[in-house]
Amino acid sequence: MSIKINPDRPLLVGPEKPHEPFPFALEGTVVKGYGRGSKQLGIPTANLSDEAIATMASGLETGVYYGWTQIGERGSTVYPMVMSLGWNPYFKNEQRSAEVHIIHEFPDDFYGISIRVLVLGFIRPEQNYPNLDALITDIRTDIEVAKQSLARTHYTELKEHGLFA
Repeated sequence: MSIKINPDRPLLVGPEKPHEPFPFALEGTVVKGYGRGSKQLGIPTANLSDEAIATMASGLETGVYYGWTQIGERGSTVYPMVMSLGWNPYFKNEQRSAEVHIIHEFPDDFYGISIRVLVLGFIRPEQNYPNLDALITDIRTDIEVAKQSLARTHYTELKEHGLFA
């Protein structure tokens, strides 16, 4: 099965080195979300607690970001991620959410586990979609953008950031 991405979007975003307000670090706990990531979209997410969202709201605008994340114990594996921060207009959310898609397949959910997120760049503003397929295509494109953007040297080095040690 081939994954559909938006051919009109660039697959590399941001400068060669992260600059203000990045890197933007936060910690929280994985909480139960709306249950749409895995079920409706086929793209599971780790939803961040309200406390983590409040920290981000003071420093980041709504939209889609890329960076690194770690779940569980410090010193464990650091994974690439793409994160949506906002209101998810397609689903008409009444509460802002922060949903991290970890670019790795996990066999189980990990609600209640600690998560650390190092946001390194902005991909695009939040937007609405005419249908679910268009939303899924853009999320798949965001994932490819994150992979390409994180492959640069100054971004790869940040997998060793003190947040994860």
